Parts: sequence; C-alpha cells; structure tokens
Amino acid sequence: MTLAGSDPSGGAGIQADILTLASLGCHPLSVITAITVQDTAGVNDFLVLEADWVNDQARFLLEDIPVTAFKVGMIGSIENIAIIAQLAADYPDVPLILDPVLASGSGDEFADDELISALRDMLLPLVTVLTPNSVEARRLACSDPDEEDSLTLDQCAERLLALGCDHVLIKGTHENTREVINTLYSQDGQAQSLNWERLAGSYHGSGCTLAAAVAGLIACGMAVPEAVNEAQEYTYQTLLNAFRPGMGQFIPDRMFWARDEESGTGPRSQSEEEAGSSPA
Repeated sequence: MTLAGSDPSGGAGIQADILTLASLGCHPLSVITAITVQDTAGVNDFLVLEADWVNDQARFLLEDIPVTAFKVGMIGSIENIAIIAQLAADYPDVPLILDPVLASGSGDEFADDELISALRDMLLPLVTVLTPNSVEARRLACSDPDEEDSLTLDQCAERLLALGCDHVLIKGTHENTREVINTLYSQDGQAQSLNWERLAGSYHGSGCTLAAAVAGLIACGMAVPEAVNEAQEYTYQTLLNAFRPGMGQFIPDRMFWARDEESGTGPRSQSEEEAGSSPA
C-alpha cells in the first residue's frame, strides 16, 4: 500500500509508486494524501486531503486486502502523520518504508518545521526503512537550522536511528562527491555503501522510485539489505533509460525492461540519444 501525493505528470508521487510496484510484480494499493498542480518543471500548488479521507481510504482497503508493506511519501499535514502512525501501530508486522518528501525535486517546499517535528516524534519510531537524501537527512536529524551544515551524514544516521528507525538509507545525490554514494545504516551498527556513477541532468521522481522499489522487494520477501541493493540497481536502470516528455526534468522509465530497442517501441518525445545522455 502506497500513501502519497498525486502527481498528474506521472513523474513522481503516487503515480511513480504505482508504476514501480507494478514493474516489480506487485499489486499496488493507493491512498492519496494530497493533490498537486504540477508538471515536469515544478509544482504550482497543492491541496492536502483531510485526515479522515486518508484514514478511510486506507482502512477500507485494509479490511478487504492483505497488505505486505506500507510505502509512505508526501504526507502533507500533522493530522495525516498521526493517521499514518496509527495505521502502522495497528499493523506492526507490516514493514513501513518512508520517503520523507519535504520538498519537490525542483525545490518546492512541502513541509515546515512543525511537520518535521511531528515526523520525528510520531512516525520515525515506526519506520522500517527511511530513505532521505542528504538534505532531508540533515533537516530531520537536527532541530537547529544553524547546525545542519555541520552535521556529517554518519551523525545524521546515528540520530535518526536513535529516534527508532530500523534502517536509514541516506542518498548522496546532493553531496559534492565525484560519484553518488548511498549508504544504508542499521540498528546493529552496520553501514553498507554503494557507489553509483553521477549522471548529468535532473530527474523527476527518482526518490519515489527508489523507496517504492525497496517496499516492493521487501513485500516480495527480500531482507532489507538485499532489497535496498536491488532497488538501487533497478532505480539506476530507470535513470539510464529516462526520457523527457515535457519541457522540465527527465522522468525515470520504470518499465525500461519492456522496451524493444530494435523496433523502437516505447514513449519518447525527445530523441533517444538526448534521454540516454542526460539522466541524473
């Protein structure tokens, strides 16, 4: 079950989750937390759904269909955080993967300090895998904005684990490194890093893709470390095959494996050469 905001461009949000989960062989149940007005270039506006609507969507489905994982993206309000935290508490055996969407890929803010504080207090203690990028990790790990720039990612992970997360996967896309370094930190003190080629360009929905892939692979029975590794490989392939349907960012191709390169099938509004050289 994915609980996230709707992105009408299909690049990120609940649409990205559905595509990713279906690509990995899962049947995605979808609970919408917010409606956005956006395209591939940015977010124009958004409307957060009332908590009762979020709760009713989820509860109605849970009474009918067994759920093997929760994936949470944009939440939108403190009231929605409380609803999702109660869902997780009521289904403690279902792993919860949280992609803390604090801003869009183009920088539009979705969370203020009060919402971030509520995330720390109510939801992080229930999370199986947290998947922040380095900017989000620093915002979640400290309440003093002046301290954010001085925190190392290891220190961020230590604080987030102390809040109760079982695992924290910090993505290094925003760090000033030659390669992108993603590191999985666990409660047992282990840290496992994978390095990825830093691709040029800008993507819409890569974080949603990765978190949904982690959730889908865990739902299929993989242990967390294996699921995280496989999800990164899958996401990297979606970026290598990304396409640019509009005038903004590239969108990961979650169905890359279904394209027939020789016959040229598959949606591409820009040239294949451009899409293949510009992912990030």
